[in-house]
Amino acid sequence: MLHDRVMVKVEPESEERRSTAGIVIPATVKMANRLVWGQVCGAGANVRAVKVGDKVLFNPEDQYEVEVHGQIYLVLRERDLHAIATQQTDNGTGLYL
Repeated sequence: MLHDRVMVKVEPESEERRSTAGIVIPATVKMANRLVWGQVCGAGANVRAVKVGDKVLFNPEDQYEVEVHGQIYLVLRERDLHAIATQQTDNGTGLYL
């Protein structure tokens, strides 16, 4: 990857979801402006906040797709990432996704 680009493998969605009220939402329902989680598989030299292996939150719409060895990846700028997941620790407080 070059410059501030990040290559992300999107986590597969389960076939169906449940709302907080217990309503089953089928996999065919697409939700507008829904952010998704993915794993960073490559990072350019100018990327500062993430590294390979990090789990990140981003908007998959209007991103570039690339297929490498049969796997689909998205290529986006580091500034298009919304959050980085961290491991929850038992000591101390903080914000965890």
